[in-house]
Amino acid sequence: MRSTQSTTQQLKSQVVREVDRHQQELVELSLRIHAHPEIALQEEKACAWLAEFLQGKGFRVERGICQMPTAFKATYGSGKPAIALFAEYDALPKLGHACGHNIIATSAVGGAIASKLAVNAFGGTIMVMGTPAEEAIGGKVMLAERGAFDGLDAAMLVHPGVQDMTGMEALAMVELTVDFYGKAAHASARPFDGINALDALVLSFNAINALRQHMKDSSRIHGIVTHGGDAPNIIPEHTSARFYVRAIRDDYLDELKEKVLNCFRAGAQATGARLEYQWTGSRYAALINNEALAEAFARNMAALGRNPAPQDPDEGLGSTDMGNVSALLPAIHPMIAIAPASVPIHSQAFVEYAASESGHKGLVDAAKAMAMTVVDLLAEPALLERIRSEFAND
Repeated sequence: MRSTQSTTQQLKSQVVREVDRHQQELVELSLRIHAHPEIALQEEKACAWLAEFLQGKGFRVERGICQMPTAFKATYGSGKPAIALFAEYDALPKLGHACGHNIIATSAVGGAIASKLAVNAFGGTIMVMGTPAEEAIGGKVMLAERGAFDGLDAAMLVHPGVQDMTGMEALAMVELTVDFYGKAAHASARPFDGINALDALVLSFNAINALRQHMKDSSRIHGIVTHGGDAPNIIPEHTSARFYVRAIRDDYLDELKEKVLNCFRAGAQATGARLEYQWTGSRYAALINNEALAEAFARNMAALGRNPAPQDPDEGLGSTDMGNVSALLPAIHPMIAIAPASVPIHSQAFVEYAASESGHKGLVDAAKAMAMTVVDLLAEPALLERIRSEFAND
Protein backbone atom coordinates (compact mmCIF):
# COMPACT_ATOMS: atom_id res chain seq x y z
CA MET A 1 0.00 0.00 0.00
CA ARG A 2 2.79 2.44 0.94
CA SER A 3 4.50 1.70 -2.37
CA THR A 4 1.31 2.45 -4.31
CA GLN A 5 0.73 5.67 -2.37
CA SER A 6 4.33 6.71 -2.95
CA THR A 7 4.00 6.10 -6.69
CA THR A 8 0.77 8.09 -6.79
CA GLN A 9 2.31 11.04 -4.96
CA GLN A 10 5.35 11.00 -7.19
CA LEU A 11 3.12 11.01 -10.25
CA LYS A 12 1.08 13.88 -8.86
CA SER A 13 4.26 15.89 -8.44
CA GLN A 14 5.14 15.09 -12.04
CA VAL A 15 1.79 16.22 -13.44
CA VAL A 16 2.04 19.46 -11.46
CA ARG A 17 5.44 20.12 -13.00
CA GLU A 18 4.03 19.25 -16.43
CA VAL A 19 1.37 21.94 -16.10
CA ASP A 20 4.04 24.40 -15.01
CA ARG A 21 6.09 23.43 -18.05
CA HIS A 22 3.21 24.38 -20.34
CA GLN A 23 2.02 27.37 -18.32
CA GLN A 24 3.13 30.08 -20.74
CA GLU A 25 1.51 28.32 -23.70
CA LEU A 26 -1.73 27.82 -21.78
CA VAL A 27 -1.89 31.44 -20.67
CA GLU A 28 -1.25 32.64 -24.21
CA LEU A 29 -4.02 30.38 -25.52
CA SER A 30 -6.41 31.63 -22.83
CA LEU A 31 -5.64 35.27 -23.66
CA ARG A 32 -6.10 34.63 -27.38
CA ILE A 33 -9.56 33.14 -26.80
CA HIS A 34 -10.38 35.98 -24.40
CA ALA A 35 -9.37 38.61 -26.98
CA HIS A 36 -11.57 37.03 -29.68
CA PRO A 37 -14.92 36.30 -27.96
CA GLU A 38 -17.34 34.22 -30.00
CA ILE A 39 -20.96 33.61 -29.03
CA ALA A 40 -22.79 30.28 -29.03
CA LEU A 41 -22.28 28.09 -32.11
CA GLN A 42 -19.92 30.67 -33.63
CA GLU A 43 -16.81 29.59 -31.68
CA GLU A 44 -14.84 28.76 -34.83
CA LYS A 45 -11.53 30.34 -33.80
CA ALA A 46 -11.56 29.04 -30.21
CA CYS A 47 -12.52 25.54 -31.33
CA ALA A 48 -9.78 25.47 -33.98
CA TRP A 49 -7.10 26.83 -31.64
CA LEU A 50 -7.92 24.32 -28.90
CA ALA A 51 -8.07 21.38 -31.30
CA GLU A 52 -4.80 22.34 -32.97
CA PHE A 53 -3.08 22.77 -29.61
CA LEU A 54 -4.15 19.33 -28.43
CA GLN A 55 -3.27 17.69 -31.71
CA GLY A 56 0.20 19.17 -31.41
CA LYS A 57 0.50 17.54 -27.96
CA GLY A 58 -0.21 14.04 -29.24
CA PHE A 59 -4.00 13.83 -28.95
CA ARG A 60 -6.23 12.26 -31.59
CA VAL A 61 -8.71 15.00 -32.45
CA GLU A 62 -12.16 14.55 -33.97
CA ARG A 63 -13.70 17.85 -35.07
CA GLY A 64 -17.33 18.65 -35.72
CA ILE A 65 -18.60 15.70 -33.70
CA CYS A 66 -22.34 14.93 -33.58
CA GLN A 67 -23.09 17.32 -36.44
CA MET A 68 -21.94 20.31 -34.36
CA PRO A 69 -19.20 22.18 -36.28
CA THR A 70 -17.72 23.84 -33.17
CA ALA A 71 -17.62 20.70 -31.02
CA PHE A 72 -14.64 18.35 -30.80
CA LYS A 73 -13.23 15.36 -28.95
CA ALA A 74 -9.51 14.96 -28.25
CA THR A 75 -8.30 11.55 -27.02
CA TYR A 76 -5.08 10.14 -25.60
CA GLY A 77 -4.69 6.50 -24.63
CA SER A 78 -7.20 3.70 -25.00
CA GLY A 79 -9.48 1.48 -22.99
CA LYS A 80 -10.94 1.89 -19.55
CA PRO A 81 -11.34 3.90 -17.49
CA ALA A 82 -12.17 6.83 -19.75
CA ILE A 83 -11.97 10.21 -18.02
CA ALA A 84 -13.12 13.42 -19.71
CA LEU A 85 -12.24 17.03 -18.95
CA PHE A 86 -14.86 19.37 -20.37
CA ALA A 87 -14.04 22.57 -22.21
CA GLU A 88 -16.42 25.49 -22.75
CA TYR A 89 -15.38 28.43 -24.93
CA ASP A 90 -18.44 30.43 -25.93
CA ALA A 91 -18.69 34.06 -24.85
CA LEU A 92 -21.63 36.24 -23.83
CA PRO A 93 -23.19 38.65 -26.33
CA LYS A 94 -21.77 42.18 -25.92
CA LEU A 95 -19.86 41.31 -22.72
CA GLY A 96 -17.38 38.77 -24.05
CA HIS A 97 -15.79 36.29 -21.64
CA ALA A 98 -17.64 37.51 -18.55
CA CYS A 99 -18.09 33.90 -17.46
CA GLY A 100 -14.44 32.99 -17.92
CA HIS A 101 -14.93 30.24 -20.47
CA ASN A 102 -11.45 30.95 -21.81
CA ILE A 103 -10.20 29.64 -18.45
CA ILE A 104 -12.54 26.63 -18.47
CA ALA A 105 -11.28 25.62 -21.91
CA THR A 106 -7.57 26.07 -21.32
CA SER A 107 -7.57 24.50 -17.86
CA ALA A 108 -9.17 21.39 -19.38
CA VAL A 109 -6.49 21.36 -22.06
CA GLY A 110 -3.71 21.82 -19.51
CA GLY A 111 -5.11 19.15 -17.23
CA ALA A 112 -5.40 16.68 -20.10
CA ILE A 113 -1.85 17.27 -21.33
CA ALA A 114 -0.45 16.63 -17.85
CA SER A 115 -2.72 13.59 -17.45
CA LYS A 116 -0.91 11.85 -20.29
CA LEU A 117 1.70 10.90 -17.68
CA ALA A 118 -0.95 9.06 -15.65
CA VAL A 119 -2.26 7.29 -18.75
CA ASN A 120 1.28 6.21 -19.64
CA ALA A 121 1.74 4.83 -16.11
CA PHE A 122 -1.60 3.11 -15.51
CA GLY A 123 -3.41 2.82 -18.84
CA GLY A 124 -6.87 4.10 -19.64
CA THR A 125 -8.01 7.12 -21.64
CA ILE A 126 -8.00 10.86 -21.08
CA MET A 127 -10.22 13.07 -23.24
CA VAL A 128 -11.03 16.71 -23.72
CA MET A 129 -14.64 17.23 -24.75
CA GLY A 130 -15.01 20.53 -26.58
CA THR A 131 -18.58 21.66 -25.96
CA PRO A 132 -20.04 24.80 -27.55
CA ALA A 133 -22.99 27.01 -26.68
CA GLU A 134 -23.29 26.56 -22.90
CA GLU A 135 -24.52 30.14 -22.53
CA ALA A 136 -27.34 29.78 -25.04
CA ILE A 137 -28.82 26.54 -26.33
CA GLY A 138 -26.95 24.04 -24.16
CA GLY A 139 -24.48 22.34 -26.45
CA LYS A 140 -23.89 19.50 -23.99
CA VAL A 141 -27.60 18.69 -24.08
CA MET A 142 -27.43 18.12 -27.81
CA LEU A 143 -24.15 16.23 -27.57
CA ALA A 144 -25.55 14.01 -24.81
CA GLU A 145 -28.65 13.22 -26.87
CA ARG A 146 -26.42 12.25 -29.80
CA GLY A 147 -24.25 9.88 -27.77
CA ALA A 148 -21.08 11.95 -27.50
CA PHE A 149 -20.48 10.96 -23.88
CA ASP A 150 -21.27 7.27 -24.13
CA GLY A 151 -18.61 5.10 -22.53
CA LEU A 152 -17.15 7.78 -20.23
CA ASP A 153 -16.48 6.80 -16.61
CA ALA A 154 -16.13 10.26 -15.05
CA ALA A 155 -16.19 13.91 -16.07
CA MET A 156 -14.80 17.15 -14.64
CA LEU A 157 -15.28 20.83 -15.46
CA VAL A 158 -13.76 23.63 -13.37
CA HIS A 159 -15.50 27.00 -13.53
CA PRO A 160 -13.84 30.30 -12.53
CA GLY A 161 -15.65 32.29 -9.88
CA VAL A 162 -15.18 34.18 -6.64
CA GLN A 163 -14.82 31.25 -4.24
CA ASP A 164 -13.04 27.90 -4.24
CA MET A 165 -15.81 25.30 -4.06
CA THR A 166 -15.78 21.53 -4.23
CA GLY A 167 -18.87 21.52 -6.39
CA MET A 168 -21.91 23.56 -7.19
CA GLU A 169 -25.58 22.94 -7.40
CA ALA A 170 -27.45 24.06 -10.48
CA LEU A 171 -31.13 24.17 -11.27
CA ALA A 172 -33.02 22.25 -13.90
CA MET A 173 -34.31 24.76 -16.43
CA VAL A 174 -36.59 25.04 -19.43
CA GLU A 175 -37.59 28.02 -21.56
CA LEU A 176 -41.18 28.98 -22.40
CA THR A 177 -42.24 31.35 -25.17
CA VAL A 178 -45.81 32.65 -25.18
CA ASP A 179 -47.91 34.65 -27.63
CA PHE A 180 -51.32 36.16 -27.02
CA TYR A 181 -53.58 37.08 -29.94
CA GLY A 182 -56.44 39.51 -29.42
CA LYS A 183 -58.25 42.03 -31.58
CA ALA A 184 -57.09 45.52 -32.48
CA ALA A 185 -59.40 48.52 -31.96
CA HIS A 186 -59.13 52.25 -31.33
CA ALA A 187 -58.09 52.52 -27.69
CA SER A 188 -60.15 55.67 -27.06
CA ALA A 189 -63.01 55.69 -29.54
CA ARG A 190 -64.04 52.02 -29.52
CA PRO A 191 -62.01 50.03 -26.92
CA PHE A 192 -65.05 47.78 -26.40
CA ASP A 193 -64.51 46.35 -29.87
CA GLY A 194 -61.04 45.09 -28.99
CA ILE A 195 -59.52 42.13 -27.19
CA ASN A 196 -56.42 43.27 -25.31
CA ALA A 197 -53.52 40.87 -25.71
CA LEU A 198 -51.37 43.03 -23.42
CA ASP A 199 -53.88 42.72 -20.60
CA ALA A 200 -53.68 38.95 -21.01
CA LEU A 201 -49.90 39.12 -20.63
CA VAL A 202 -50.01 41.50 -17.64
CA LEU A 203 -52.54 39.28 -15.87
CA SER A 204 -50.27 36.29 -16.52
CA PHE A 205 -47.31 38.14 -14.97
CA ASN A 206 -49.43 38.91 -11.91
CA ALA A 207 -50.54 35.29 -11.65
CA ILE A 208 -46.92 34.17 -11.74
CA ASN A 209 -46.07 36.67 -8.99
CA ALA A 210 -48.83 35.08 -6.87
CA LEU A 211 -47.46 31.60 -7.65
CA ARG A 212 -44.00 32.50 -6.33
CA GLN A 213 -45.20 32.43 -2.72
CA HIS A 214 -46.18 28.79 -3.14
CA MET A 215 -43.09 27.46 -4.91
CA LYS A 216 -40.48 25.29 -3.27
CA ASP A 217 -37.22 26.92 -2.20
CA SER A 218 -34.66 27.67 -4.92
CA SER A 219 -37.25 27.47 -7.70
CA ARG A 220 -37.25 30.44 -10.03
CA ILE A 221 -39.53 31.93 -12.69
CA HIS A 222 -38.38 34.99 -14.59
CA GLY A 223 -39.20 36.47 -17.95
CA ILE A 224 -39.42 39.45 -20.24
CA VAL A 225 -41.97 40.96 -22.61
CA THR A 226 -40.58 40.72 -26.13
CA HIS A 227 -43.52 42.48 -27.79
CA GLY A 228 -46.08 44.56 -25.94
CA GLY A 229 -48.07 46.22 -28.71
CA ASP A 230 -47.61 48.71 -31.52
CA ALA A 231 -48.99 52.07 -30.36
CA PRO A 232 -50.68 53.48 -27.25
CA ASN A 233 -53.88 54.32 -29.14
CA ILE A 234 -54.33 50.78 -30.47
CA ILE A 235 -55.65 47.92 -28.37
CA PRO A 236 -52.75 45.44 -28.65
CA GLU A 237 -53.74 42.51 -30.80
CA HIS A 238 -50.49 40.59 -30.31
CA THR A 239 -48.03 40.32 -27.41
CA SER A 240 -45.24 37.90 -26.67
CA ALA A 241 -42.86 36.99 -23.86
CA ARG A 242 -40.01 34.64 -22.96
CA PHE A 243 -39.71 32.93 -19.58
CA TYR A 244 -37.25 30.64 -17.83
CA VAL A 245 -38.63 28.14 -15.34
CA ARG A 246 -36.11 26.58 -12.92
CA ALA A 247 -36.26 24.02 -10.12
CA ILE A 248 -33.79 22.19 -7.89
CA ARG A 249 -35.09 18.79 -9.04
CA ASP A 250 -36.09 17.59 -12.46
CA ASP A 251 -39.37 16.07 -11.28
CA TYR A 252 -40.42 19.30 -9.58
CA LEU A 253 -39.64 21.22 -12.77
CA ASP A 254 -42.30 19.13 -14.53
CA GLU A 255 -44.79 20.03 -11.82
CA LEU A 256 -43.86 23.70 -11.93
CA LYS A 257 -44.16 23.85 -15.70
CA GLU A 258 -47.86 23.01 -15.52
CA LYS A 259 -48.50 25.62 -12.82
CA VAL A 260 -46.74 28.29 -14.86
CA LEU A 261 -48.71 27.36 -17.94
CA ASN A 262 -51.94 27.70 -15.97
CA CYS A 263 -50.99 31.32 -15.23
CA PHE A 264 -50.97 32.07 -18.94
CA ARG A 265 -54.14 30.10 -19.53
CA ALA A 266 -55.77 32.26 -16.87
CA GLY A 267 -54.70 35.43 -18.71
CA ALA A 268 -56.27 34.11 -21.89
CA GLN A 269 -59.45 33.05 -20.12
CA ALA A 270 -59.89 36.41 -18.40
CA THR A 271 -59.48 38.52 -21.54
CA GLY A 272 -60.66 36.32 -24.37
CA ALA A 273 -57.25 36.41 -26.05
CA ARG A 274 -55.92 33.30 -27.70
CA LEU A 275 -52.80 31.75 -26.15
CA GLU A 276 -50.08 30.00 -28.10
CA TYR A 277 -47.03 28.64 -26.29
CA GLN A 278 -43.96 26.53 -26.86
CA TRP A 279 -41.38 24.96 -24.58
CA THR A 280 -38.31 25.90 -26.59
CA GLY A 281 -34.60 25.13 -26.69
CA SER A 282 -32.76 22.56 -24.64
CA ARG A 283 -33.87 21.41 -21.22
CA TYR A 284 -31.06 21.74 -18.68
CA ALA A 285 -31.04 18.98 -16.08
CA ALA A 286 -30.30 19.61 -12.41
CA LEU A 287 -26.61 19.19 -11.62
CA ILE A 288 -25.64 16.14 -9.55
CA ASN A 289 -22.17 16.44 -8.03
CA ASN A 290 -20.57 13.09 -7.34
CA GLU A 291 -19.38 13.45 -3.73
CA ALA A 292 -16.67 10.79 -3.90
CA LEU A 293 -15.17 12.45 -6.96
CA ALA A 294 -15.57 15.91 -5.42
CA GLU A 295 -13.75 14.82 -2.26
CA ALA A 296 -10.79 13.57 -4.30
CA PHE A 297 -10.69 16.84 -6.22
CA ALA A 298 -10.94 18.86 -3.00
CA ARG A 299 -7.93 17.06 -1.52
CA ASN A 300 -5.91 17.97 -4.57
CA MET A 301 -7.03 21.59 -4.45
CA ALA A 302 -5.97 21.70 -0.80
CA ALA A 303 -2.57 20.28 -1.74
CA LEU A 304 -2.17 23.28 -4.04
CA GLY A 305 -2.81 25.68 -1.18
CA ARG A 306 -6.47 26.37 -1.82
CA ASN A 307 -9.22 25.83 0.73
CA PRO A 308 -12.31 24.66 -1.12
CA ALA A 309 -15.65 24.68 0.68
CA PRO A 310 -19.13 23.37 -0.13
CA GLN A 311 -21.46 25.78 -1.86
CA ASP A 312 -22.95 28.44 0.42
CA PRO A 313 -26.64 27.52 0.78
CA ASP A 314 -27.53 31.23 0.85
CA GLU A 315 -26.02 31.79 -2.58
CA GLY A 316 -28.38 31.80 -5.55
CA LEU A 317 -28.28 29.04 -8.12
CA GLY A 318 -28.04 29.17 -11.88
CA SER A 319 -28.29 26.45 -14.50
CA THR A 320 -25.76 24.67 -16.68
CA ASP A 321 -25.83 22.02 -19.37
CA MET A 322 -23.20 20.18 -17.32
CA GLY A 323 -26.26 18.96 -15.42
CA ASN A 324 -27.18 16.83 -18.42
CA VAL A 325 -23.72 15.25 -18.30
CA SER A 326 -24.11 14.52 -14.58
CA ALA A 327 -27.35 12.65 -15.32
CA LEU A 328 -25.42 10.24 -17.55
CA LEU A 329 -22.18 9.62 -15.62
CA PRO A 330 -20.33 10.65 -12.45
CA ALA A 331 -19.36 14.31 -12.76
CA ILE A 332 -18.24 17.33 -10.79
CA HIS A 333 -18.42 21.06 -11.46
CA PRO A 334 -16.12 22.73 -8.90
CA MET A 335 -15.37 26.46 -8.82
CA ILE A 336 -11.98 28.15 -8.57
CA ALA A 337 -11.62 31.70 -7.31
CA ILE A 338 -10.10 34.26 -9.68
CA ALA A 339 -11.83 37.41 -8.37
CA PRO A 340 -12.96 38.94 -5.05
CA ALA A 341 -16.36 37.96 -3.67
CA SER A 342 -17.73 41.41 -4.52
CA VAL A 343 -17.28 40.87 -8.28
CA PRO A 344 -20.35 39.41 -10.00
CA ILE A 345 -19.94 36.84 -12.74
CA HIS A 346 -21.39 38.04 -16.07
CA SER A 347 -20.07 41.55 -15.47
CA GLN A 348 -17.47 43.72 -17.19
CA ALA A 349 -15.32 43.47 -14.09
CA PHE A 350 -15.25 39.67 -14.37
CA VAL A 351 -14.23 39.98 -18.03
CA GLU A 352 -11.10 41.76 -16.83
CA TYR A 353 -10.36 39.19 -14.13
CA ALA A 354 -10.63 36.40 -16.71
CA ALA A 355 -7.52 37.88 -18.39
CA SER A 356 -5.68 38.88 -15.21
CA GLU A 357 -2.83 37.36 -13.23
CA SER A 358 -5.35 35.89 -10.79
CA GLY A 359 -7.20 34.43 -13.77
CA HIS A 360 -3.99 32.82 -14.99
CA LYS A 361 -3.37 31.43 -11.49
CA GLY A 362 -6.87 29.94 -11.45
CA LEU A 363 -6.31 28.38 -14.86
CA VAL A 364 -3.06 26.74 -13.77
CA ASP A 365 -4.41 25.51 -10.43
CA ALA A 366 -7.54 24.10 -12.07
CA ALA A 367 -5.42 22.22 -14.61
CA LYS A 368 -3.19 20.84 -11.87
CA ALA A 369 -6.10 19.75 -9.65
CA MET A 370 -7.82 17.97 -12.54
CA ALA A 371 -4.62 16.18 -13.57
CA MET A 372 -3.95 15.14 -9.97
CA THR A 373 -7.49 13.80 -9.73
CA VAL A 374 -7.00 11.83 -12.94
CA VAL A 375 -3.97 10.25 -11.26
CA ASP A 376 -6.21 9.22 -8.35
CA LEU A 377 -8.84 7.76 -10.68
CA LEU A 378 -6.37 5.73 -12.73
CA ALA A 379 -4.21 4.62 -9.79
CA GLU A 380 -7.00 3.69 -7.36
CA PRO A 381 -9.61 1.27 -8.74
CA ALA A 382 -11.37 1.32 -5.33
CA LEU A 383 -11.97 5.08 -5.65
CA LEU A 384 -13.47 4.67 -9.09
CA GLU A 385 -15.69 1.90 -7.75
CA ARG A 386 -16.97 4.18 -4.95
CA ILE A 387 -17.68 6.88 -7.54
CA ARG A 388 -19.60 4.45 -9.72
CA SER A 389 -21.52 3.06 -6.76
CA GLU A 390 -22.58 6.51 -5.62
CA PHE A 391 -23.74 7.42 -9.11
CA ALA A 392 -25.76 4.21 -9.41
CA ASN A 393 -27.53 4.97 -6.12
CA ASP A 394 -28.32 8.64 -6.81
